[in-house]
Amino acid sequence: MNTLSYKTVSANKATVTKEWVVIDATDQVLGRLATKAAYLLRGKHKPNFTPHVDCGDNVIIINAEKIRLTGNKLDQKTYVRHTGYPGGQRKETAKELLKRRPLALVERAIKGMLPKTRLGSELFRNLYVYEGPEHPHQAQEPKQINVNEN
Repeated sequence: MNTLSYKTVSANKATVTKEWVVIDATDQVLGRLATKAAYLLRGKHKPNFTPHVDCGDNVIIINAEKIRLTGNKLDQKTYVRHTGYPGGQRKETAKELLKRRPLALVERAIKGMLPKTRLGSELFRNLYVYEGPEHPHQAQEPKQINVNEN
C-alpha cells in the first residue's frame, strides 16, 4: 500500500473553522443539554478533531432559567463552594441555585464535562449562557441546534 496517498490531518488554530450555534434550554434535561454543549465546545463532531487544539464551536444557550432536572435532583442535589475563610464551606440545593443564579447551574454542569487543563479554560470561554430568548450574537448568524436529535 502506498503510504504517501493518505495523511493524518492535524488541526491547528489557522486551519480550524469555528461556527456559532444556539441551543434553546427550554424544558431540556440539564445533563443531556450539558453533554451536547460540551461535545460541541470540544469539537468532537468534526472530522479534523485534534485533542490538544481548540477546534470546537462557539455555543450560545438561551432560556437557561427554564432548564429541567429529573427525579428528586432539584431538592437533593447539592452544590458546595468555599469562601476561602476557615469554616467557610457553603452548601445549597439545585433549587436554591436555580432561583439565585440560573446561569451558574448550566455553566457548572458544562464546565465539569470539559478538560481540567488550560485547554478546558479556553474552551469554556466559547460558551455563552443567557436568561431569556435574547442574545447579543445575532451578527454571527448562529444556527439553531436541537439537543434531542443526534
